[in-house]
Amino acid sequence: MNFTRRALVAAAAASPGLAQAATTPAGSSAALPARSAFAKMPFVYLDAGSTHPMPLGAKAALEEYLHYKTRDGLWPGYSMDAKEKAVIAGFGALVGAAPDELVLIQSTTMGENLVLAALGYPQTGGRIVSDALHFFGSFYTYGELAKAGVDVVTLPMTPEGRIDMAAMAAAVTDRTKLVSISHVSTTNGFEHDLKAVCDLAHTHGAYVYADIIHGAGSTPLDLRAAGVDFAASSSYKWLMGDFGLAFLYVRREIQDRIARPWWGYHQVGGRFTTHVLPFDPPGDGAADYGYAEGAAGKFAMGTTSWTGVVQLEHSLAWIRQLGVANIQAYRQPMATAIQTELRRRGYQPMTPLDSRTPLVAFALKDARAKLGDLLAKNDIRMTVSANRFRVSLSVFNDMNDVDKLLAVLPKAPPA
Repeated sequence: MNFTRRALVAAAAASPGLAQAATTPAGSSAALPARSAFAKMPFVYLDAGSTHPMPLGAKAALEEYLHYKTRDGLWPGYSMDAKEKAVIAGFGALVGAAPDELVLIQSTTMGENLVLAALGYPQTGGRIVSDALHFFGSFYTYGELAKAGVDVVTLPMTPEGRIDMAAMAAAVTDRTKLVSISHVSTTNGFEHDLKAVCDLAHTHGAYVYADIIHGAGSTPLDLRAAGVDFAASSSYKWLMGDFGLAFLYVRREIQDRIARPWWGYHQVGGRFTTHVLPFDPPGDGAADYGYAEGAAGKFAMGTTSWTGVVQLEHSLAWIRQLGVANIQAYRQPMATAIQTELRRRGYQPMTPLDSRTPLVAFALKDARAKLGDLLAKNDIRMTVSANRFRVSLSVFNDMNDVDKLLAVLPKAPPA
């Protein structure tokens, strides 16, 4: 398995950042690989892009919460309100967002649908420009909007696995109301230049929504600097949390321009006075109330996942301690080794060669039938779809995992 080790040395030598990340002393705040931070897995896990394993520290936080929730002992100072605020601030620091631009929601899909509702779709019309590398679940969303009469344009993927900005510039016109994309594609790891997309969209008066579920926690990201208007991310992938908790970002400068898409009691802020209960003061209606400031005043829901919050309180702080740039630099030699060797063997790449995200994908007809049993038999877990396979690289992976994958995959694409 000398190939991948030579690739690691060459890639580290070519970039001082890679070399530093690869040689950080164990036990330091940025020690990688971070295998000891996770339970010992009985297989090579290259599927964090589907569901990321929970760090042991998050597991401990969850166990502590269960003691609190069962009222097992006294818990002075254990405040879920404080934990929610810490999680929002921690996520904001990770993606370049202020706390008043963030709100906790249930899922990325919920965030995207709330944005569409806030913009008046489908009733108000206006073109939506998306692309073939957006989350495939959103194909259904925009397909339904198209059936309702919305002008939806889906840009194709280039042979190199990119979305062509010239094609986007041709599609985004003054009739465009929304550009909806994935920052990092779940399909192949392609990363959009968010600032370029936002500059183009804003020139035509359009908003930009970014699905950041594969960018947040894995790839350096600054939503405000890029000019993104809306973004959403669930927490069960690179944030190392669990299902049922997500974040919605709404840029501060546009919050007053958009409608409230639904009503949830966590949107209420300031005064709240009822007029229908014993000893209440008289008044018109059941209650007088105000609205919370920021994104919460328009998008907040009701109760949220407290188990998700306590896990994220640990994992977000730990990811920031490791440093997203360090994480990216550490995994890059592994991605380069996979890309280089499988291209040499004749596999059809779907991921651009210069990609710096955690996902590497290849097209292979009948991939699941040809590779599924082989990988399972050799204790390798990764995404294998009908006609493609995808490797996800995280902080606990190392070149030994890459070596094993390359040893198991056929030396030429199976016919």
